[in-house]
Amino acid sequence: MSLRARLKAVRTFHTGLMEVGAAGGPVTMVRLGPRRLVPAFAVVTSPQGAHDVLAASDGAFDKEMIVHVQNRTLGDNVFNLAQERWLPRRRTLQPLFTKRHVAGFAGHMAGAADSLADDLASRGVVDLDEEMRRLTLRVVGKSVFGLDLGVEAETLGPHVRRVLLWVTNRSLRPFRAPLWLPTPARRRKRQSMATIHAIIDSAIDNARTNSESDAELVRLLLDARDPQTGMPLSDEAIRGELLVFLLAGHDTTATTLTYALWALGRDRAVQDRVATEVAALGDRPLAVEDVPCLPYTVQVVHEALRICPPAPAVGRMAMRDVAIDGFVVGAGTNVVVGAYAIHHDPTLWDDPERFDPDRFAAERSESRDRWQFLPFGAGPRSCIGDHFAMLEATLGLASIVRRVEVESVEDEFPLALPFTMTAGGPIPARVRARVPAHT
Repeated sequence: MSLRARLKAVRTFHTGLMEVGAAGGPVTMVRLGPRRLVPAFAVVTSPQGAHDVLAASDGAFDKEMIVHVQNRTLGDNVFNLAQERWLPRRRTLQPLFTKRHVAGFAGHMAGAADSLADDLASRGVVDLDEEMRRLTLRVVGKSVFGLDLGVEAETLGPHVRRVLLWVTNRSLRPFRAPLWLPTPARRRKRQSMATIHAIIDSAIDNARTNSESDAELVRLLLDARDPQTGMPLSDEAIRGELLVFLLAGHDTTATTLTYALWALGRDRAVQDRVATEVAALGDRPLAVEDVPCLPYTVQVVHEALRICPPAPAVGRMAMRDVAIDGFVVGAGTNVVVGAYAIHHDPTLWDDPERFDPDRFAAERSESRDRWQFLPFGAGPRSCIGDHFAMLEATLGLASIVRRVEVESVEDEFPLALPFTMTAGGPIPARVRARVPAHT
């Protein structure tokens, strides 16, 4: 590959890494310049390679890639901390994100989706991406901050995307200006951070002083203790965790719901299967206990996550010389696991570009390699919010499809990479109220 092609592949870390894997194999070294200036990248596109990198717990890999270092400028959190500091933080937070705790947010999730669906049915053509961002901001706002952020989606959303894009662009540059230099991009980023921090700080203060506050997760963070040391989280640590949950938490689930609805809007038979499944539960707000009765809806969510994974690549740094899928990678190498490439590999998936939720039926999943489906990463540092995201996506999708019919206007789903993978533009769809089958 030419240098220009290699640079493009690293910047487009979904399809680009797939091209690298096709050209070089399951572990491919990509050099972008002299090693003393630009560290080499090892692109990993095999399930075994993903296992070797993500399952490692012996210090062979750590979150010391430039993207993690630059992300720390926004505040320390479980996404960007290196192993030594990450372990006690994860140990403290993990009890807050178990299925049992997350189940308590189901009412916010289903209620927000029901309200949105009723609104969509009255408006004809809508932008699915904009509406799903409003929905997930409302859910995060109610569940985390005790606030209705849905009404602020149009103003808050651009601030979130600006901050994420700033981190991505800075991480991918071979040369970076000092952080103290007042560039126009940095000034805009700081303005956006001030807006976001104002919401977070208000929620923390309200949760601390108001026992009636709905900010359950904030209160849980204030009360959390490291199970080994008994130490609480500092306000700075709480702010960092709430920031990453706001930045990444609403963006990722919004993209999953947008893609799922767009795909259903192009396949009426699949959409009707979801509608029939959820209609059997009756006309009432859905609850966490309903999820086992929605297996096909879960399959649709899984297929959306396969084709359009919000985290298309997972990065680590090799801390010593280490073998990945039989190939030795040197210490200091940036290692990127191409989840998107693995999800679209025709040797792993039959007709991988086709939207087929039945590929996740139990009987077809039994022999599947655990490491070829990585929607939330995997291993010790998998996404701490995976239960929250799956519950929100399942209840949200079922609640919406139960009430409305969706018809996608466009045949293509554009993609963008401000940090996670998102829709690259409006996703228009015609929406109308669903007529109940019994009428």
